[in-house]
Amino acid sequence: MATDQTLRCRECGRDFIFTVGEQEFYASRGLMNTPSRCPECRAARKASMSGGSYGERAPRQMYTATCSSCGGEARVPFQPRGDKPVYCSNCYQQIGGGSHSNSGSGYGSRW
Repeated sequence: MATDQTLRCRECGRDFIFTVGEQEFYASRGLMNTPSRCPECRAARKASMSGGSYGERAPRQMYTATCSSCGGEARVPFQPRGDKPVYCSNCYQQIGGGSHSNSGSGYGSRW
């Protein structure tokens, strides 16, 4: 039977409790190692690695291309290679791009 464990944080040196519930959670996710940082230091490390909160992402690089349907300007978040059609937002919606209908006919479809 598992019991709470007292562990020492490698970041700040404070002792923290690794509870039975946390141990069960780790085991259910296949995590074999005990945490080496206290919850506060884990949260601080996670925040610093992701650049803070979710909404603080750098602006996405956009590229300009010619729409394969109407010939207008298309702004896309990828560098067009020329081997596949690129559509402006209006044409993309008209051809049904980005729709997530589950018609059952989409072999290999993620949706």
